[in-house]
Amino acid sequence: MNKNTDLGLLILRIALGTLMLLHGIAKLKGVSFIEGMLESKGLPSFMVYGVYITEIVVPILILVGYRTRLSSAIYAFGVLFAMLLVHSGDILSLNENGGWGVELLGLYLFGSIALFFTGSGRIAISYSNKWD
Repeated sequence: MNKNTDLGLLILRIALGTLMLLHGIAKLKGVSFIEGMLESKGLPSFMVYGVYITEIVVPILILVGYRTRLSSAIYAFGVLFAMLLVHSGDILSLNENGGWGVELLGLYLFGSIALFFTGSGRIAISYSNKWD
């Protein structure tokens, strides 16, 4: 059986990029609730603009396959930040079905880490740079 790693990486990029982009599009209506969470944790409110980078810009870059390694690192940082800011109480818990309390975020996190190590594959806008 032939392996088609590039196609598998494209599918992973489409899944991670699209699913996170949908979260970002929803936040175009406003992110004041996140700003409140940041302030309650003693963090500066300007950090709220990182949501647009990690949930709109970076997913688009991952989707098209441009600087995928760099984008995936930023994506992983954003997911980890959201996990710690919003879902910190669920990290060490199981949900009502026996799954990890933050399993969706875990899939985002580990998927982006996988892309960081593998890169975009050849089915991408750019794949020869060290950050692709």
